[in-house]
Amino acid sequence: MTLPNPDTRTDAEWREILTPEQFRVLREHGTERAGTSCLNAEKRPGVFHCAGCDAPLFENGTKFESGTGWPSFFAPFPEAVETQTDRSHGMTRTEAHCARCKGHLGHVFNDGPPPTGLRYCMNGISLRFEPEA
Repeated sequence: MTLPNPDTRTDAEWREILTPEQFRVLREHGTERAGTSCLNAEKRPGVFHCAGCDAPLFENGTKFESGTGWPSFFAPFPEAVETQTDRSHGMTRTEAHCARCKGHLGHVFNDGPPPTGLRYCMNGISLRFEPEA
């Protein structure tokens, strides 16, 4: 099946390719429970891709242990992740989403390590890891 440009997929088309939990997080801006992603422990060289459209998002060399229970990175690939203000749940945060398909990835905080000082706190279910060959 050939899928249309990710930006034009309907909810029905997204439901065909995503699990119900992936749909809830990526398309409905949900959050997975802390500590539930197997990607928290992923330390092999490789690349983290968007689970929705397979766009490369983060290189494993930018991953760090934040102690939050979600995979955390200090920088995405250039132009791979976009941000916008999120005022849900009675607070103001910076939401991170895939630049290609606009899928919700998580949030960005200003408490990360050098060199950026940022913490891209991502839902593991929004990501797919591809180890280096």
